[in-house]
Amino acid sequence: MAENAYQTTELFSDKLAIAAAFSRAAQTYDRSAAFQRDVGLRLLSRLPKDLTGKSVLDLGCGTGFFTKMLAERGAEVTACDLSEAMLAKAQERCQGLDIRYVQADAEALPFSPYEFDIVFSSLALQWCIDFSVPVREAKRALKPKGQFFFSTLADGSLCELRHAWAEVDSHQHVNDFITPCGLNIALAQADSYGHQLDFEAIQVCYPSAMALMKDLKGIGATHLQQGRTQGLQGKTKLVAVEKAYSKYRNKDGQLPATYQVCLGVIKND
Repeated sequence: MAENAYQTTELFSDKLAIAAAFSRAAQTYDRSAAFQRDVGLRLLSRLPKDLTGKSVLDLGCGTGFFTKMLAERGAEVTACDLSEAMLAKAQERCQGLDIRYVQADAEALPFSPYEFDIVFSSLALQWCIDFSVPVREAKRALKPKGQFFFSTLADGSLCELRHAWAEVDSHQHVNDFITPCGLNIALAQADSYGHQLDFEAIQVCYPSAMALMKDLKGIGATHLQQGRTQGLQGKTKLVAVEKAYSKYRNKDGQLPATYQVCLGVIKND
């Protein structure tokens, strides 16, 4: 029992840290979220253009960019996020639209069974502890024949930054993301078999490694779920990372950051 209590406390503390990281980023998120917009638009293109009368949960809504687009397609939208500050920004963006806002954890959704026709979640589930849990929760909240559209980061994301840091010290500075095999296992654990997964590599270019890390901080994506790095990221280390990253500079003088993205659609039984 003591070990279970300790694990529960650790998981709760991690959730609070994730929520705090995204709350701190609420004011800067939109300035640093070009990649997030790109992925979300790719996911949104898989939904019907006319959502009139459809109940849609925007899970991990962030600042409400896609919440607004879903509402403008005619959907009855519920915007849900772990961060209270993100929800406040979403409300600010979506003024005048009839949207419900709920602060909640994707791994413990406060919704009744069979409440939504569609669950939409773009680049939020990678911050969950166990990927099978939010999938199971989304399926529970979906009506029969409902659909869960999601995108998430997969193994290999930010490989250039990871390798550059590895030349500087032995500490972890980049999150581990789920492998395709791990994703399929998680979906099986959630009793999800009627699904389609597409994996895409997307590159975003930056003038410097510092610019990339500034963007990651700007969207709140710097919390390490595996534990904080033990080394100080002082000026000397940052200069060393910049030098190590420079080997990836392309012919246009830019530094690529590669993201491995999974776009998924789950059809509820």
